[in-house]
Amino acid sequence: MTRRSAAVLGLAATLLLAACGNPNEERTTEVAATSGAKTRINTSPDRKRITTAEVDAIAAQVPEKIRERGTLEIVGSSGSAAPLTFYATDNKTVIGVEPDLAHLVADVLGLEPRINTVSWENIFIGLDSAKYDVGFSNITVTEERKEKYDFATYREDNLGFGAKKGSGLTVDGPEDVAGLKVAVSSGTNQEKLLVEWSKDNEQAGREPVDIKYYQSESDTYLALQSGRIDLYLGPHPTAAYHAATSGKTEVVGTYSGAGATLQGLIAATTKKDSGLAEPLAAALDHVIENGTYAKVLQRWGLSDELVRTSEVNPPGLPRTNK
Repeated sequence: MTRRSAAVLGLAATLLLAACGNPNEERTTEVAATSGAKTRINTSPDRKRITTAEVDAIAAQVPEKIRERGTLEIVGSSGSAAPLTFYATDNKTVIGVEPDLAHLVADVLGLEPRINTVSWENIFIGLDSAKYDVGFSNITVTEERKEKYDFATYREDNLGFGAKKGSGLTVDGPEDVAGLKVAVSSGTNQEKLLVEWSKDNEQAGREPVDIKYYQSESDTYLALQSGRIDLYLGPHPTAAYHAATSGKTEVVGTYSGAGATLQGLIAATTKKDSGLAEPLAAALDHVIENGTYAKVLQRWGLSDELVRTSEVNPPGLPRTNK
């Protein structure tokens, strides 16, 4: 198996006291990586984003239509998935590592960022119709998606199996989920991987995975607590964050979002041949070099998922995970 960050196995954490009363008061959650480093995540709406200056040479690469408009139409998921994209304590301000990185890239491109939040499936519908320019929403590079979209990578993609605390479960491969009820979101690379694992189990004479679908993360975790499901497979950062803040769940296994032979990558996603992937990658390389990118990931406790360079359309999750 290619590199999977060992430190990502452990965003174990404790929840600091949350202030009561005014939703605009600063509230923090403390998360700790296996390295021992701790990060206090500010979940209040009144907070300053990390910014950087425009780079004329990179901004000039942006397609003329977008440059003339002066805005970068960014789309992300409306679902609450801390610390990726979620609502602050006022329940209306969108915060998280995804919008922070999107704003940083827009800075370099000299464009005004406009964050649009929609359901998962409407991210791609909006990109297809050119309603939105780019998706920043924990989108994994896959070979199937590369037929319709271009990618500029900005984070490692690691998945986490969440279980009720004290479950005694450990997940390392398909055999560990045989016959179990596992929740996953429809249309994601997590679903694709889980379906492949279920097929592997059947071919090996084991029970298939009993795959379950829920409308929201809150419904999923309620099902986990009540015993209606055994596991939830989702992005590792959200599984670890929930374990940290709730104290009721734990991460019992991790896996690369691109399967057993490839490190998965998260990427800014644009319509195929839109001309935007290259300037996005150049902007990401610039913020990686000037250090603001690392500051954003550190702010959200995701330093273990940083990349050293942005790649345009690298190998992604294979069509068949074999």
